[in-house]
This record gives sequence, structure tokens and C-alpha cells, in this order.
Amino acid sequence: MAVSPPLCNFGWKAPDFELTDTDDAQQTLATLRGVNGLVLMFICNHCPYVKAVIDRICRDAKELQAMGIGVAAIMSNDTQAYPEDSFANMTKWAKQLDFPFTYLYDPSQSVARDYGAVCTPDFFGFNRDLELQYRGRLDSSGIAPAAPDARRELVEAMRQISATGQGPSEQIASMGCSIKWLHG
Repeated sequence: MAVSPPLCNFGWKAPDFELTDTDDAQQTLATLRGVNGLVLMFICNHCPYVKAVIDRICRDAKELQAMGIGVAAIMSNDTQAYPEDSFANMTKWAKQLDFPFTYLYDPSQSVARDYGAVCTPDFFGFNRDLELQYRGRLDSSGIAPAAPDARRELVEAMRQISATGQGPSEQIASMGCSIKWLHG
């Protein structure tokens, strides 16, 4: 079932964390942020919404990084119920698609809870002070193949945030599969 995150809580400070990436290195906000901001996205391997946009995520991550914006993805799903999302499969997928961004594993789901993540993909765009300025979608095409003229909303928002520190006042929420929460 498709779900959408809440609208942007402008100025909300990014909670710090320490997670392992698919290269087995420990990462924190300090190691991930760029001089002009940070995009954190919650994704997973099995979600059809993520699979539909992963090539565009990779393309946009490279462009954002060229603007001095750090980019990282976090996988927080229950891997017992969804083995396709296991750490081993995360590592395999990141290598197979040559992810230009850091892919992190959140096995306790504490980071997803701290951020209020609700779906995959769920995008959080922070300014250089790590204040939330974007909680929207990747682009206007959603799960469909992107038209050549599809608005690249995440890139546009982060370009504005990089220049002004402020995100766009109008944002359209991302849509995707719900985070698969642990039971018990």
C-alpha cells in the first residue's frame, strides 16, 4: 500500500546517528554532510517505487554532490520479513548499480524512527546547518518512467537550499511503500 510522508517541518535539526555502510565503514552526520547540505533518503532493495527511480536517484546524487551536497541512503526495513533487503543484498545492489552515494543499514530502525521516515523512498533535504528544508519527492514522474522534461524537484530544491539556506515553500510529498517495521 502506498503511503506519503508529512510535509516539511522547516528548520527541524537532523538527529545524529552512527550506522554502518555497505563498505563496512561507520558513518555519522559529520562524515556524510557536504559543505552546502545533506540529502538523506530512506530506501530499500525490494520496493517497486525505489526500483522505478533508482537510476534517477543515482543521476541526481552525482549532480547534488557536484554542488557540495552530501548524499546518503538508509535502509531500515525488517530484513527477517524482507530478506531481499538484507545487508548482504544491500551491498550487492550498491555494487551492481555503482551507487554514487553511501548506503547505510539501520537494523534497529532507530534512525528511521528518529527521522519519522514513513516510506521508501522518503527524502530529507538539509541545509548546511543541518536544518530540514525539503521533504518532497524526487521528481514529478513518480513511479512512471521519467519524461525528458520531468521536473527534478529534489535537485531544484537542493540547488535553492545550497544558494539560500531555505527550501521551497511548496513541496509535494514523496510516495512509496511503507517502512517494514520490526514486530515485538
